[in-house]
Amino acid sequence: MAIANRAETIAPSKENAGSKIARHATILSGQLQQLRTRMYPPKSEKMLRQFLTNEVSKLTSIPDSTLKLMSSEGRGPTPSRLENNHRVYTLAQINELRELFAKQKPADALRFLPRRRPGEHLQILAIANFKGGSAKTTTCVHLAHYLALHGYRVLALDLDPQASLSAMFGAQPEIDVGANETIYAALRYEASERRPIRDIIRKTYFDGIDLIPGNLEVMEYEHETPRVLAQKSGSGAIFFERLKLALTEIESDYDVIILDTPPSLGFLTLSAIYAATSMIITVHPAMLDVASMSQFLLMMGDLISVLNESGAQLDQDFIRYLVTRHDPNDAPQSQVVALLRHLFGSDVLLPTAIESTAVEAAGLAKRSIYELEMGQIGRDTHKRARESVDAVNEAIVHLINSSWGRG
Repeated sequence: MAIANRAETIAPSKENAGSKIARHATILSGQLQQLRTRMYPPKSEKMLRQFLTNEVSKLTSIPDSTLKLMSSEGRGPTPSRLENNHRVYTLAQINELRELFAKQKPADALRFLPRRRPGEHLQILAIANFKGGSAKTTTCVHLAHYLALHGYRVLALDLDPQASLSAMFGAQPEIDVGANETIYAALRYEASERRPIRDIIRKTYFDGIDLIPGNLEVMEYEHETPRVLAQKSGSGAIFFERLKLALTEIESDYDVIILDTPPSLGFLTLSAIYAATSMIITVHPAMLDVASMSQFLLMMGDLISVLNESGAQLDQDFIRYLVTRHDPNDAPQSQVVALLRHLFGSDVLLPTAIESTAVEAAGLAKRSIYELEMGQIGRDTHKRARESVDAVNEAIVHLINSSWGRG
């Protein structure tokens, strides 16, 4: 009996599941915060690297020699000098050069400054798939950076409560994003609490890209919408239109809006699909992922039918599948890619996003491949990754330009 009592004294009381999960969440959140503080001190801000003259020339099609002559003559933005005396420009200065040349050469204005013209509609591009690990956020970040580097005005909209996209732009969801500062603020049903969408847009360190951040608050829309629908109130009748209507308020401010959707097919994803003028569905070339995508497409088809019955029509410029995390030397993956191309033909983008240690290393540092400088990673590895990402983004930009009638 004494032994039993002693065992009861020593043995810890059994922790219920709820307490354990809450305790683990606190431990992990605290540890992550310590890591973030070491990587990004509280008052630090993300900064974009500067660009050498040859990089500026490739991005703008302005000859290297012209840039050097302009700098020597004191025309245009004044570049900084590195220790080796090489000239470097900020992205803001690159955009200044674009505007300068577009004014000087109106016949070639579109080549220097490719922003949409009167009559060209705002392109709202949803990156979707409800399976985690399909590289949705990586695709969003690289596309946003590519577009901004080439002179487009971009809004990155984080609809995912995990908010990885926000973190990539330096907005830590638990710290930097407060109450009523996500897209939910513009979508919420209580008129007194609702905010104009412009009030929640943030400038980023990346010239040409603005951000609407996310955090767990965006899940409130998933919880509130069923309640409003059950009440059959007038405000819930057009729940799927709320995002689209909010985006019309900022239609003139951007060329492309990129929607990073949640890994689920809920009300937010449905709203994103309805608001989008085009869609990229990411897929990792493995049979489990393809099977998951099949379920995603079946469910999406059913939901679109429901929207059609409600009088809503989807009129998208393009829907394409993007193969991500692709190892071209992996035979089973090659078979899956061949299957997708056989089934969907040209609806599968020809370039694929290859799996690369360069992209992974950049992601760990909360950066894209475009933010890495030569020397930060092996030259050949960087080159292969950059070529792959560029090819994917060029294909998507070609589709966007085609939707504008640019051929």
